[in-house]
Amino acid sequence: MKKTTKTILGVQVSERTRHTARVQKILSDHGCSIRTRLGLHDAGDGFCSPNGLILLEVVSGAGPLARALAKVPGVTVKKMVFGS
Repeated sequence: MKKTTKTILGVQVSERTRHTARVQKILSDHGCSIRTRLGLHDAGDGFCSPNGLILLEVVSGAGPLARALAKVPGVTVKKMVFGS
């Protein structure tokens, strides 16, 4: 049976409104490597957190994507690999 792995990148973005354009450009440039994307931030009535978290399921090219995102000020990237 073929071994399969899943790679998830956790991307924490501080001051997300300040860095949105640069992060979005990087995600678009690597779009063919991203299977699933989920963005999380605290929001409520009259409140929107300046920080956010993006979870990416990456099918290939996790290294170049992670390095590009990590170059953005205020961005921290953590990689999780699950195998079977």
